[in-house]
Amino acid sequence: MIKHFLNLEWKQYFRSSYWQKNLALNILLVFFALYFVVVFLALGFGLLPILKKMYPEQDPFIVANSFLFFWIIADLMIRFFLQKLPVMSVKPLLTLPIKRSTVVHFVLGKSALSFFNFLPLFAIIPFSIMLIANGYVASMVLTWMFTMICIVLIINFLNFIIEALSAETELSFLPLIIVVGILYGLDYFEIVSMTDLVGNALIGIANNPTLILIPLAILVLCYGYNYKILKQKLFLDSSLKSKVTEVKAADLSWTKRFGNIAPFMQLDLKLIWRNKRTKSSAFLMIIGLLYGLFFYTQPIYRDSLYAASFVGIFSTGIFLISFGQFIPAWDSGYYKMLMSQNIKYEQYLRSKFILMILSVAIMFVLGIPYIYYGWKILVMHFAAAIYNIGVNSHIMLYGGSFNRKKIDLNQRAAFNYQGTGAVQWIIGLPIMLIPLIIFSVANFFAGFEVGVAVLILIGITGIVLHKKLMKLITKRYLNSKYKMIDAFSQDS
Repeated sequence: MIKHFLNLEWKQYFRSSYWQKNLALNILLVFFALYFVVVFLALGFGLLPILKKMYPEQDPFIVANSFLFFWIIADLMIRFFLQKLPVMSVKPLLTLPIKRSTVVHFVLGKSALSFFNFLPLFAIIPFSIMLIANGYVASMVLTWMFTMICIVLIINFLNFIIEALSAETELSFLPLIIVVGILYGLDYFEIVSMTDLVGNALIGIANNPTLILIPLAILVLCYGYNYKILKQKLFLDSSLKSKVTEVKAADLSWTKRFGNIAPFMQLDLKLIWRNKRTKSSAFLMIIGLLYGLFFYTQPIYRDSLYAASFVGIFSTGIFLISFGQFIPAWDSGYYKMLMSQNIKYEQYLRSKFILMILSVAIMFVLGIPYIYYGWKILVMHFAAAIYNIGVNSHIMLYGGSFNRKKIDLNQRAAFNYQGTGAVQWIIGLPIMLIPLIIFSVANFFAGFEVGVAVLILIGITGIVLHKKLMKLITKRYLNSKYKMIDAFSQDS
């Protein structure tokens, strides 16, 4: 039966429209995979001599184990955001006389063959070979190598457990980040030395092979818990059951002061608050607000006006960037119905524009306390806000006319690239780099005041020309109207 499942998976992958339409992307992913394989191989063979050179008075094997704590938490976070459980299309199988346990074992076994599990082996095995070649006891090194393989698989199944437990919560990545942050903080502030704890545990297992039963037992428990979770959900009625939620109404009467665009603003605000993908754009404003603390708390960045220009654009424009880049794809689910109504397209776009510039103004006001790190930082944030309102908001709206990918608003919010195309990557360059280049050139040749003045003048020019720019943008959307309707009507 497992062989039959493998055959079905092979046919499904290579016969799917995804493979045919994204052949170039798949080839690019293969090159990326080969690149990382080469990097990990180089790390595996070169780590021992590097550690000997950097720590000549210490045992490189002990030093390597002391760094494994950071690898474990980094690997867990990367997997959480990038690795997904390889669930089969099991609905057709649920009506056939196939044991559910067989299906679950196949899914879990397939996850163990993930590229995320094979990649660390390209570093672990060469490093083990180098240890044996340099006189380390072979039995100790082999025990350590098998322990590391067990840890890789434990992280694999632990990731799926974390995803399953946090699947129903918004911003499900926050608990993981908090836990990882606490563990890192305990080690960084020397409250509990996690590096020594993990390193000594691995060395202890390597010196006493019978202790390898401990990571094996943890691996079995993680596998068993995953098996239990998946088997409980593997029912036709549970997979078809719709989720019932209570809709909470909010007072949006304040939007009426914006006149004829108020209905569109209300729709956008409801859409933002009621869906996972759009709600994440609103919560990202918190990250944008605190983004400056990463730079300004360090003297090397605090004294850098170039860093302030970058932080200013990003901090005040975080919602503009995260929400604006998917206009009008946020409405792709009902875009055909929306376009069949007797509405003015300029009003529809202007409501999006107002939301973006309101977010810029709010982020600037909330960021005023950054004046604590110097008045130039506050002035830089003000110039960045004006530039975002006058220039970047219009660039975002214009770039949205090239969006052709439908967005499923109910998919998970964290690091979800569904609906992302070349437009989002290309538009990020002028949004972030152009103001940085403009300020850098002006600051280098004429000073800080001139650099700030140039950004403000360019932003004010965009504000003055807003009506003309909106007419050009609206014309572009009207020309692309039916192409977008056709693209958003496609399921893949």
